[in-house]
Amino acid sequence: MIIEASQHPDYLSNTYLVCDRAGGSAAVIDAGGPAAPIFDAAERLSVTPEVVLLTHHHHDHVEALGELEARWPGIPALISPLERELVAGATGTVDTGERLAVGELAVRPLHTPGHTAGMLSFLVEHDGGAAVFTGDTLFRGSVGGVRAPGHTTYQALKDSIMGTLMELPPQTEVRPGHSGPTTIGREWEDNAFIRVWRGLDKEGTRPCLALGEPATLILLAPDYDGGHKAWVRWPDGSDDIVPGSRVADG
Repeated sequence: MIIEASQHPDYLSNTYLVCDRAGGSAAVIDAGGPAAPIFDAAERLSVTPEVVLLTHHHHDHVEALGELEARWPGIPALISPLERELVAGATGTVDTGERLAVGELAVRPLHTPGHTAGMLSFLVEHDGGAAVFTGDTLFRGSVGGVRAPGHTTYQALKDSIMGTLMELPPQTEVRPGHSGPTTIGREWEDNAFIRVWRGLDKEGTRPCLALGEPATLILLAPDYDGGHKAWVRWPDGSDDIVPGSRVADG
């Protein structure tokens, strides 16, 4: 499997070109990074992508979709049926339980809600190797927030990570929607959120103000963009994951 990535200089969002081999078959996953490097990579590898797969509807993951469709007219652009109407350039849907064959690539959509209701991660397998494209569910050293447009719940995000992604083999490469790659095994051992969920590290107990409201700061951890992501607990006992910039001393 060959993976080429293009990253937006501001959002750090990625567009991926995934090929079974040079001169073979390919897919594009997400459309958040600049399109030009993807076009260059496709030419260098002598491939014409067969499909664009979108993890979710947020602008920073679809903004280059029009350029991709102009370069490769008629290319299908597939997204969860829960988010189909939210992306003007999407041409169809794909959902968990389906299987896609792109040449020698076997693609399996995984429903990983939390950051959005229809969030899909794409597990791509080829010749004994595997990579999972996690959108905004799991990052290197961090996790997605549950305050973005179309979000669901903290519990949904946790279940998506611990009950779906962390069930993959540890050597599985993780290609997030933002910033750089990692592996399932590395996140299992080092991701601060996962370590607390596993019971390896203790929850915090410091009072704070989150989004201007009283809360308890369970965890403040580095995020993919150099900032922080905060796990907070509200007075009613419910949990939330919010930008660290929205948390202050209580």
